[in-house]
Amino acid sequence: MSKPANAGTAGGSPSSAHDDLIRDQFSRQAEGFAHAAELHDVAQLALIVEAARPQPDDVALDIACGPGTVVAAFAPLVQRAVGLDATEAMLDQARALARRQNLANVEWRTGDAYRLPFAAGAFDIVTCRFAFHHFEAPQRAFAEMTRVCRRGGRVALCDAVAPADPAKAAAFNAMERHRDPSTAAFRPLAALRDLFTGVGLPAPAVVRFQVAYERERLIEKSFPANDDRATLRRMLDTLIADDAMGTGTVAGGTKFIYPAVVLAATKP
Repeated sequence: MSKPANAGTAGGSPSSAHDDLIRDQFSRQAEGFAHAAELHDVAQLALIVEAARPQPDDVALDIACGPGTVVAAFAPLVQRAVGLDATEAMLDQARALARRQNLANVEWRTGDAYRLPFAAGAFDIVTCRFAFHHFEAPQRAFAEMTRVCRRGGRVALCDAVAPADPAKAAAFNAMERHRDPSTAAFRPLAALRDLFTGVGLPAPAVVRFQVAYERERLIEKSFPANDDRATLRRMLDTLIADDAMGTGTVAGGTKFIYPAVVLAATKP
């Protein structure tokens, strides 16, 4: 999916080894990720924009902004839109997108999601899309998102979700860690909800959707561990045959479907 602005250990300290994996994966993935229609569909982007309810005077921040598509979606609707990421190759893609779309009210920053370089309450909208599965300490990153959001501002988080069944979640995450070694873990919906209540935000509104990949396209665009695509194909086929993601896929299917959500709440 996407990538984080940084990652860390469960105790909250950045993990340099994991950070290296992230930079390696997303430096190589940057161009392909930027043009992945599965992730940058206009209707999908509209879900997080609508959840954040942008206003013309708002200043918006997207952390782990990747190639900048979320920032570009907000830019026509707000006063200013800022994107932050740790991977320069991704920010190069974001800058190119802003040039193509003639966006004059955007800003790109290199930075760490665990230590956002902004004052408390600096933004009206704070978002993160398809990156939290790379965070080893998601609570810390989410606390930073909440810190830089003003009172009355909106916090919106989008990610794919793991099955609620622990065994199915473990099989899914094993596949994803093989497919993309910078993955920390996809979490079930309940864990993402808990991020909001854990920092004193109201229980979030939830919008569900799906991201569907043709199996072979997903394999082709991935950089799996040891470049082992044969194992990745077997793991995907098992998940599809078992309908491990609960999406109604069946044995012999040609698509792998990620259940995904947008969660949003207003900071009291």
